Amino acid sequence: MAKISSDMLVGQIVNEHPELIDTLLEVGMHCLGCPSSQMESLEDACMVHGLNPNAVLATLNAKLSEVSE
Repeated sequence: MAKISSDMLVGQIVNEHPELIDTLLEVGMHCLGCPSSQMESLEDACMVHGLNPNAVLATLNAKLSEVSE
């Protein structure tokens, strides 16, 4: 199973795993349609939005694991 990493671009995550869009929105990542999301890593986007990148990463991978079962 593929895992999300903090160096993945937000746009890449959305394109490869649309099932994670709701989870991204729930954790406070509301920039999914922003042009920056196409060039910004998950870690960088978390920092910009004042989110803990490790917590967001854990949440995304848990959800990905859940929906992959």
